[in-house]
Amino acid sequence: MDDPRSELPAEALTHLDGLYNLARWLVRDPAEAEDLVQETYLRALRGSHQFQPGTNLRAWLFQILRNTFFTQYRKRGREPEAVDPDVLDALGARRVTERGGESPPGVASGTLRADLRAALDQLPEDYRAVVLLADVEDFTMSEVADILGCPVGTVKSRLFRARAILQELLRDYVR
Repeated sequence: MDDPRSELPAEALTHLDGLYNLARWLVRDPAEAEDLVQETYLRALRGSHQFQPGTNLRAWLFQILRNTFFTQYRKRGREPEAVDPDVLDALGARRVTERGGESPPGVASGTLRADLRAALDQLPEDYRAVVLLADVEDFTMSEVADILGCPVGTVKSRLFRARAILQELLRDYVR
């Protein structure tokens, strides 16, 4: 019988768009995001023996991407930069239209984008990571916990606190 991990390279390719999106939000540079995704993919292939068939490949890949991101920045001695503006659309206008509401004031003019960017930049890194994974990438709480390597309860409390901070910082847009 074939080892299910032999299909890992092909299956991993189906998640490259999502990995690239998160990488773009983390590094804010298309070329650097491509490098981060490539390094993630290479690490996944090298570590394919550690992947447990039947578990969540997508979460495993995102965990590798996150770990690679932080390792690279530690080596460079820099702090991660702020989130890419594309995330602002995903968090702002997309959520409003999904609820069937009208765009809040400022969305068309770009004011919301600037305010949301500033609010996200004020979040602690742990909170921002949870918001990106749960609210933008639509991972479940369990998947976010696996990616971040912390208990589900910690993810829930960080997400609750992050949303509360964002709601307060963006109170002009909240009804």
